[in-house]
Formats: sequence, structure tokens, C-alpha cells
Amino acid sequence: MTSQGVWDTKLRGILGGRTAGALERGLGLVTVRDLLRHYPRRYAERGELTAIAGLVDKDHVTVVADIASVTTRRMRQKKGSILEVLVTDGTDSLVITFFNQPWRERELRIGQRGLFAGTVSTYREQRQLAHPQYVMLDEASAESAAGFAGAIIPVYPSSKSVTTWQIQTSVGVVLDAFGVELASLDPLEPTIAEQAGVCDLRTALEGIHRPTTREQIQQAHHRLAFEEAFVLQTALVERRLIAQGHRAQPRIEEGSRLRQAFDAALPFALTDGQQQVGAQISADIARDIPMQRLLQGDVGSGKTVVAVRAMLDVVADGGQAVLLAPTEVLASQHAAGIRSLLGPLGQAGTLLEAAGPESVDGTQVVLLTGSARSRERREALEAIASGRAGLIVGTHALLEDTVEFADLGLVVIDEQHRFGVEQRAALARRAPDGTHPHVLVMTATPIPRTVAMTVFGDLDVSTLAEVPSGRADVATHVVDPTHQPTHVDRLWQRADEEIEAGHRVFFVCPRIDAQDPDDDSQSENPAAATVEDVLEEARRRLPRANIAALHGRMSGEEKDAVMTGLATGEVDLAVSTTVIEVGVDVPAATMMVVFDADRFGISQLHQLRGRIGRGSLPGVCLLVSSAQSGSPARERLDAVAATRDGFELARRDLEIRREGDVLGGSQSGVRSSLRLLRVVQDADVIIEARTRAESLLSEDPSLAEHPSLRAAIAALDNEQAEFLDKT
Repeated sequence: MTSQGVWDTKLRGILGGRTAGALERGLGLVTVRDLLRHYPRRYAERGELTAIAGLVDKDHVTVVADIASVTTRRMRQKKGSILEVLVTDGTDSLVITFFNQPWRERELRIGQRGLFAGTVSTYREQRQLAHPQYVMLDEASAESAAGFAGAIIPVYPSSKSVTTWQIQTSVGVVLDAFGVELASLDPLEPTIAEQAGVCDLRTALEGIHRPTTREQIQQAHHRLAFEEAFVLQTALVERRLIAQGHRAQPRIEEGSRLRQAFDAALPFALTDGQQQVGAQISADIARDIPMQRLLQGDVGSGKTVVAVRAMLDVVADGGQAVLLAPTEVLASQHAAGIRSLLGPLGQAGTLLEAAGPESVDGTQVVLLTGSARSRERREALEAIASGRAGLIVGTHALLEDTVEFADLGLVVIDEQHRFGVEQRAALARRAPDGTHPHVLVMTATPIPRTVAMTVFGDLDVSTLAEVPSGRADVATHVVDPTHQPTHVDRLWQRADEEIEAGHRVFFVCPRIDAQDPDDDSQSENPAAATVEDVLEEARRRLPRANIAALHGRMSGEEKDAVMTGLATGEVDLAVSTTVIEVGVDVPAATMMVVFDADRFGISQLHQLRGRIGRGSLPGVCLLVSSAQSGSPARERLDAVAATRDGFELARRDLEIRREGDVLGGSQSGVRSSLRLLRVVQDADVIIEARTRAESLLSEDPSLAEHPSLRAAIAALDNEQAEFLDKT
């Protein structure tokens, strides 16, 4: 077996079928690499107990606690008995229950200390674990004693079928079997490790899994976090170098008369940030290297105007510019918004007259979506192929092979996380003469600097921090329907008042109906608010209002009709799913109610709130939730209510999630795409890793002298690799 082959060795051949099968089913751990990279979540010591007060219902936990009492009682309704074990941390208590297992009373005795693993629930206001797995630290079995002989106890992310002590035992077996080979698997060459001041891989894995001191844990954590950052940054820098090897058609260097005419016709002044970012983009597209730039800006910061100015420069130079949107609603909104911004410039045949004597073939703004009728689709395809359409807006329909461009010069991707590398490549291949189009990706989710460096490290990053003047304030409040029933009645009254004043209102629900298969919310509560139910209640409570549903099962025409109705006043209130999360622009919208708001993350709530207060009218956003005070869900809601600063919320989001996902799409789960690296706390580590990755690749672009590092990049787990592809 080669050294690299050790990483891919199946656990089934080392641990046996039963244990390996449990690790695979419960945690997805299949190979030696999977297991050794499954790091402890935390560490406990013999004298250290778990804080029971912080436990949350439905979380799968492992607690270290002392047994305070043991009682057995007969069940009233059924035959049999219940064994109740009260465990404590000295301040709070937790009940451990076993049904029809009286013999466990001999194992669980008052005064003992143990690890108890199970799912937290509440019964009669008492937190409990039903039928947990456990191991007693005083009198552990011979097998368990080997794993817990030291003073420090690793506590691993576990599952119902695999306990933390079973993981610890398995890790010990693998470390004993392959400890010697680990030296040759190190992605960090000795010189790099020495320069970074970190230990070797074998020392780090022993220190993270089998520490005897807290200093060993800290040393191992620092080494493994640096390694993680270094591998990711090397992959990103490598991709950046590859992209810089492509060629693009340079476009107008200092801006076109067409863009100047557009600027002069705008009914508002550009912010300093918009002008600065615009200058960066102009410099990029004037080069013969494809622009690869991320434009991030908070809700309402004016990203679309910046993108349109760049698109006009490309059109004025004889090329075509595409704006790719993730949904038909957003694509239609963009097309309508661009036409409105352009005014006479956007009408066929008038670009030349309005902008001067420049030769501009593309004068049309064309929309192409999957639901377009045959005639509309045919006309759009002809305009795109002939070059008459210079500004092209669409959805995934633009990626189809039937779409041919005359001279594709710029691709603008809105909400880039909705598109994969294959889809980007599909457009990149449409540029003429083997060139690549310039690419501008936009996101309305503010990203802290180190997150941008970690996730978008192969892109140049521009930030719009200002919000154009004239934007109204939006007040946000959390409403608890359980403890504040009168506030719920006031909610409906306020909606009636807003509608009576001629304003628009959004009600947002996590689900379309009770059988909604697309419900991807964070809560496991099956009784979530649905569009179907809220729509019915709204029509009962607000009989004078014009109310419409808006969700993903509707056709493009149906959704467009609702959006048009909101703009014209024919629709007063839309009961919607998160289909309105991005890009929907209704200046008259002043009120939003998000039902079961705890089912959404901070970023999503911030995006939803951004749909109101887009004009000069002040707005109010009400987050309806029964989340308990102090719970992670309530923390999220309180954070959103406290500020409209998207960058502050992004930072707060990372703090609250802690173990959450940064590279991947999920916000929780046993395994995170980032294992030990934390983009806020480890900012210095990420910056150092980036610097060393750039230096290394400048000397060895193919990594020929660093085979273990090359293997580590190739072995980035699927979720990491997929997300990096999407950037």
C-alpha cells in the first residue's frame, strides 16, 4: 500500500464490519481519512461537568454528570416499570429514563459520574434523555477504560447509533495501526511547517485525539487549522492562476458615451462607493485577462446600477452582456428594472441617437426564461444570435445549447451561490474565438473579509458598504404568539392600516402547504405556518384587501402577474414563501410579517426584510416565533431585530452558529465543511496561509515537488469541492 493509500483505507478492514458499519451509517465515516479528520467537538476533564442549563430540545448531546438519585416505579396504564435516574451538574438536573430495564439500577448508583449520550427532550417541564447510551467513568469496561484512561476526555460529534466513546476507541485503533505512516502523509512539507511554526501531522493527530494536556490540544488545533486554511488557499490560488491563463476581449478602457448618457439620465446621484467599484470593473474589462470579480453589497446598496454601467460599456464596444438570475421572478424584475433605468436608451433603435456616434449594434433588452412562449422564445433567440440584443437577462434557460451569442463579452451572475461551475463554464464557452467573457458575480449577503478570502479566494472582491440616500428606515420586532397573543391581533390590525394607506404588505411562510416537500427550514416543528392557511386567515381577517399567493409552484406568468399587481396596486398583500427573498423591488411595500421566523437563518431573514422600505416610506418587519428566550433560534431573531447592518449581521451569524457551515449550504449539522478553521477567530491564520500559498505556487505552479499537498487538494471533501466550484 502506498503512503497516500493509507488515507483511503476502508475502516471495515480495520475495525470490523459491525463497528465500521455503525460509523458509516451514523456519521458517514468510511475511510481512515474520514475518521482521523473527525475531530472532537470539545474536551471534558474528570472534575468538569456539563452545563445542563444550556441543553436544547432535539439536540443529540453527550453530557458528563453525577448521579443524584435512582428510582424505579410501576407504570399506571401499562405493565412494566420506569427507571428514573436524576443526574446533575451541581446547579441543574436532567432525568435519564429507561423503560422495563430495572436491572440497570445495579449499574447506575448514586455518587457515580458518567457520560450519557442521547437526544434532549422536555417532559413536564423537566429536561430528559430517554434510553441514552452511557459509560461510567469510575467503573468503565475494559474496552472503554482504554479510551478514557487519561484526565482529558474527548467528546466527539456523535449520533444515535454511535457514541463518543465508541468513536474514541476506533480512533485509537487506527492511530495505533497507522501512526508511523502518518509522517509521509503530511500536506505540509517540513520547511512550510517550520516557517509557520506548527508541529508535524502525526504529533497533531495524537494531540487532538489523545491529549494528556491542554497545551497539546492547543498545539494540535493550531497546526490542523493552519493546514486546513493552507490547503484551501492553495486550491483557490491555483484556480486563480488557471483563470489568469485564459484570454478575454478587452473592452472600452475609460467608459463609453453610452454609459455617460446613462449616468446623466439617472434620477439620483451615484454614491462614492458605486463610482469607485465602477472604476475597478472598468479597469478589469479593459484587460485581455477575463475579469473574475465578486461584487458584494448589503440589501439596497445599488449593485444592479453598477452592473448595468459595466454592461453598457461592453455593448458600446460591440459586445453583448448577460445578466443571469436564479429565478424567473428575479429575472423579470431585473429586466423591468433595467428598462426603467435605461429609459429611452433601452428602446430599440434609440441607443445611437441618445448616446452619440458610437457604433452600437445591440439596442434591445431581451428577457429569456424557461416559461417563455414559443414565439417569444424564438424572437429572443434570434435577437441574441444576430446581436440586436445587447443586454440579455434570463435564468438557466440562457445556458441551453440552443442559445447562440453574437459576441458575448460580459456575464453578470446575481446571487452566485445558486449557480455551479458547470453552468458558468457553459456560458464561458460561448465567447468568440476561444476567448472567455469577463465575469462579475454579485451577492447581497455581506461577507466578512476572512470569509471572502476563504470562500471566494479566487476572485477579486469589491464591496458596496453605502446605501443610497433616501432609503427609509425599517423597524424590526420579534412577536411571540404564545406569550403575546394581543400583539398578534395588533399585527393584523397594522396590516389593515398599511393597506388602507395604499401600501403593500408581504406575509412570508416557511411552507406552501402541509405536504410541502421543499421545506428546508431549520426547525423540526411539523406545525409550520403555510401559505395555504395564512392566505385563508388573511382573507377572513382582511375582507377588503386584494390578497394573492406567491410561491414556487406557480407558473412564471402567474408570479409575474402578482408582482405586477403589487407594483400597480391591484394586489395589496402577497402571502409568499421565500421566493421573494432576493431582488423583488416594490417601493410601496412597507410591512412584512415572517411567520415561524425561527425556521430561517440570519442571512435569509435579512434578505427578506430587504424587500420592504425600498422607497421613501418607512417600514416595519415582524418576526413571529415561539422560540424560547436564550435558545439559538431566539438569538438569531434578536440579532436581526437589533440592526439592519448586513455586515454586522454576517459577523454575528458566524458567532451564533459556531459549529455551522461556511463553505457549504447548511447552517447546522454534525459535520461542517470547515472542520477546525474558524473564519472569524482564525483571521490571522487564514491571511498567513494565503501568503504562503501564493509564495509556494509562484515557485512550483504544478505542485510537482509537493505530492502530499496535491493529494490533500484532490481529497477536499465533496461538499467543499462543490462549493469551491460554485465560486
